[in-house]
Amino acid sequence: MDQQHLGKTGISIELAKRIDGEVVSADSMQIYKYMDIGSAKPTKEEMQGIPHYMLDFVEPSKRYSVADYKKEATKCIKDIIEKGKTPIVVGGTGLYINSLIYGINYADTKIDQEYRDLLEKEAEKKGLDSLYEKACKIDKEAMQNISRNDKKRIIRVLEIYKQTGKTKTELDKQSLQNEKEFDFKVFITNMQRDKLYEKINKRVDIMLEQGLIEEVKKLLEKYNEYPTAMQAIGYKETKLYLDGIITKEEMIEKIKMETRRYAKRQLTWFRQIKDAIWLDMEDPEETNIDKILEVI
Repeated sequence: MDQQHLGKTGISIELAKRIDGEVVSADSMQIYKYMDIGSAKPTKEEMQGIPHYMLDFVEPSKRYSVADYKKEATKCIKDIIEKGKTPIVVGGTGLYINSLIYGINYADTKIDQEYRDLLEKEAEKKGLDSLYEKACKIDKEAMQNISRNDKKRIIRVLEIYKQTGKTKTELDKQSLQNEKEFDFKVFITNMQRDKLYEKINKRVDIMLEQGLIEEVKKLLEKYNEYPTAMQAIGYKETKLYLDGIITKEEMIEKIKMETRRYAKRQLTWFRQIKDAIWLDMEDPEETNIDKILEVI
């Protein structure tokens, strides 16, 4: 196996071949259509004929909640099991993973557009930090896993509290008491921080070579309004560059920096999963794929 594909995608494909498995994506950006390069969506060639689910099916302009994901991904998992195959859930979106393995029923409260508009205006007037601090006072625990720049999730924490009178953390803990729907094992890839950051920087360079800027241009041309999905890392920074707010060099550095921060938050999130098995990939050049697969 080519060592450059020794990541989640490469490992999951090889694993699927060995255990007669099919892949269910747990990536909140790869669900969107037309967002291929910036989300590092696996190509048909990379899939090698292994069926993949929960990829490339949502319009970037549409709101897609964790509750939506849980419902549709659960159906995919059940369909795979009914075929006598093994579901392999692959991806780094913590909320998506938790919704499946812990049976968390994320409150799918209806959108209060009036309140949301009010929060949007406050963010414009006082800055997003104002909303972030407000959300921290309400639900400090939930905010530990949310970036200061993640407007969508900051607003969601505030919306849930306004509509239910309970924090997101309280609702999650209530859901954790539900009976688990699936028997599962969790495997987490891990490597030294300097190696991880080196890999991230290289990946961003490859995305730009593959045409990330053109992909963002096409998205902006296709949708009249700025889609929620475009707040994703890589897309929002590229838009700032296209709008002339930052230089190309600043854009590249911003994408790399935000991706590194996101990776750090992901590791913090996944360390909370009890009984997870950590896969040592300290040196991607030296790591033996067969050894990794034997562990799994």
